Amino acid sequence: MQLTGCLYATKVSCLDSESEVWIPHPGIQNRKKATSTMAEEGVTVTVRLIRSFPHRNIKHIVFKNVSVSQTAADFMTVVNKDIATCSELPPPFKKYQYDTMKILHKAHGFKTNDPVINTDHEENILDPGRTLSEQGVANETEISYFKREDYEHYKANPVTQWL
Repeated sequence: MQLTGCLYATKVSCLDSESEVWIPHPGIQNRKKATSTMAEEGVTVTVRLIRSFPHRNIKHIVFKNVSVSQTAADFMTVVNKDIATCSELPPPFKKYQYDTMKILHKAHGFKTNDPVINTDHEENILDPGRTLSEQGVANETEISYFKREDYEHYKANPVTQWL
């Protein structure tokens, strides 16, 4: 695993392959380019790891050069491998059992008023058997990755708690 810092983001090479993950510094947009062994048609996708809906425990990971021709299940496997081996994430995020992805925001589209997740638009939940492009994932798409059971509880009672 290699860590490289810059003004805009921290590059984390977490997998045994040559893929790289860029974790942006808070409030600064990542402007660096990354190389990857994924397809040349790759896009940039931000994955929001949601550990707790009520407590707003969320971490963002930027994936560069993601192939939109892969299935959502394949992308979940790549993300899970990176989560398990990435030293930048705290242990509660590494050990959590994520099982569902949902498109939160597409480039130049609207965002939800809920700071955690959009509980409307169930059609935005990714089907693991379909490719990312079939489901509307494009460049600069933001995807939430969470546990489905926790999502259903939050959807029934969308209350956030502050300690």
